[in-house]
Amino acid sequence: MASRLGLRRLEIAAKSILHPTAVRWQPSPCIRCQRRWQSISQKIGSDRVHFPGAVNSQFTTQLAFTRPADLPGMPTYRILDQEGRIVDQAHAPPDIETKELLRMYRDMVFVSIMDIIMFDAQRQGRVSFYMVSAGEEGIAVGSASALSPNDPIFAQYRETGIFQYRGFTPADFMAQLFATKDDPGRGRNMPVHYGSAKLRIHTISSPLATQIPQASGAGYAVKMQNLRNPTDEQRVVACYFGEGAASEGDFHAALNIAATRACPVVFICRNNGFAISTPTLEQYRGDGIASRGVGYGIDTIRVDGNDILAVREVTRQARELALQDNGRPVLIEAMSYRVSHHSTSDDSFAYRAKVEVEDWKRRDNPITRLRKYLQGKGLWDDEREAALRSDARKEILEAYRKAEREKHPPLRAMMEDVYEEMTEEQVGQLEKMRGLVERYEGEYDVSRYEEGIAGLRLKEVKR
Repeated sequence: MASRLGLRRLEIAAKSILHPTAVRWQPSPCIRCQRRWQSISQKIGSDRVHFPGAVNSQFTTQLAFTRPADLPGMPTYRILDQEGRIVDQAHAPPDIETKELLRMYRDMVFVSIMDIIMFDAQRQGRVSFYMVSAGEEGIAVGSASALSPNDPIFAQYRETGIFQYRGFTPADFMAQLFATKDDPGRGRNMPVHYGSAKLRIHTISSPLATQIPQASGAGYAVKMQNLRNPTDEQRVVACYFGEGAASEGDFHAALNIAATRACPVVFICRNNGFAISTPTLEQYRGDGIASRGVGYGIDTIRVDGNDILAVREVTRQARELALQDNGRPVLIEAMSYRVSHHSTSDDSFAYRAKVEVEDWKRRDNPITRLRKYLQGKGLWDDEREAALRSDARKEILEAYRKAEREKHPPLRAMMEDVYEEMTEEQVGQLEKMRGLVERYEGEYDVSRYEEGIAGLRLKEVKR
């Protein structure tokens, strides 16, 4: 009973408190009136009944359906226009130190250069798979810059900028991409499926949208930690996904769990226009993904994903909002355009015109927009641009060449870490595998693996 009452208390959501700022959130009516009533009694003559399922629904005598087409679309918040100029001169831009502005720009450029190099590497057969972030670098870097380094992150597969911002090195990227012995995942995951316990970023998983309910669960755990340790840094969970993943059932379950349990989760949806080859017009008929957040009683905002300053400011305020009243979820829909193919396994020109892609490249992207802003402030020039690109390319290629020569983890690593100790069945399978490789030695080249054939022997544990 005590635990049940405790959960009931956690379900009570306080009234939304909006900051007096240019950033306009879309608070759900459910949040403002989310209370649990012990009865549905009402005063005589009341204009509404507090139904358990709709606690603030006013009566009407007019039979009228709510038509989505009659409602205005949710606005998109921005600070910079496509030329890198402040849109609203009445509102000062966010106070960001020059050092931080330059860091964000360098990180975006680094990711874009690494994407070009590794895309070509896949085409040359040097790595098996790759996904680039072209056109979406600002969403990852901008949001990461507004989070605490201690906030757990659940990413999808276009968040390279988050890893870069949090301290992933070129060697770290290459170890994962080439599945070397230095890869923390021990070569057991697809390329671009990075992860780092040190940086508090959960390993990326291929199955679409699985990270979203996981983030809600982690958000509830973080909520409990925040309540038990109020003097410690109060944390939130950040969760990234594309608009295609929002078509999965996991998305809906995750948002509902986070809303009803008031979990401090910042959901960040990258709406880049395509779920692989499926354009948004064939994915949904509603007002993007943002409208779904309001439907689940979650404070929601839409932001220009190509404006890194807007993404940073929105994420900063979303984090503050998520920590209010012991926790609540927030949904950010960052609008962008996927300039690249979905992955190296995709040819996007089979379902969209090449001229459309080139137009977006030329017309607007987050790197160009921030560069124009920096140039306007006298913080950047062509000489610095050339030096940055040259240094980044050199650093990436150096790590690339080193990783290409490194060996893979020992072959037994494919069976380790499933259990604390390998089971009898696993040991037997390992022995059979070694026997097969030894019998047909000419058919299996194990020289690229640490310890060679000896890597198929059970590792002795020193006691």
